[in-house]
Amino acid sequence: MDTKSPDAFRTISEVAEDLDIPQHVLRFWETRFSQIKPLKRGGGRRYYRPDDVALLKGIRRLLYGEGYTIKGLQRILKEQGPRHVQAIGRGGPIGQASGGDGSEAASSGGPAMAPAGWAPPPAARSVPEGLDDITVLTAVMNELGECRRILERALEPAADAS
Repeated sequence: MDTKSPDAFRTISEVAEDLDIPQHVLRFWETRFSQIKPLKRGGGRRYYRPDDVALLKGIRRLLYGEGYTIKGLQRILKEQGPRHVQAIGRGGPIGQASGGDGSEAASSGGPAMAPAGWAPPPAARSVPEGLDDITVLTAVMNELGECRRILERALEPAADAS
């Protein structure tokens, strides 16, 4: 795909490769999101315009990267329009997709709301210099084992009371 002009139309195989998803997923999305309208030529070949590709990238980012459901994404497309999702596909901010204060995100199919006081983990960190993946995973497993022991101890009095 790198040899084509940014304004060139793309085939379904080129778009699927660019988005790292199977072609059948693109065809499925066409049935769920009426805003996806590739040109269809003889024999049913699909050709995606640059705006179609941006929309698909936005859909992929919201579904796979942000955890939205199809229903939640359909709502975003209805309320904020395909231009908003295209902008997300071009790397723009997601913003407040629910259109409100975020309290309706879970019921609208958006990501579930986190409990009060919870903070997301820091962005993916690279492995510290000098450590390999096995060393890091071993340390994480040990830490999880310690968490499990703490939880088991915390539950012991509850087990004695019953």
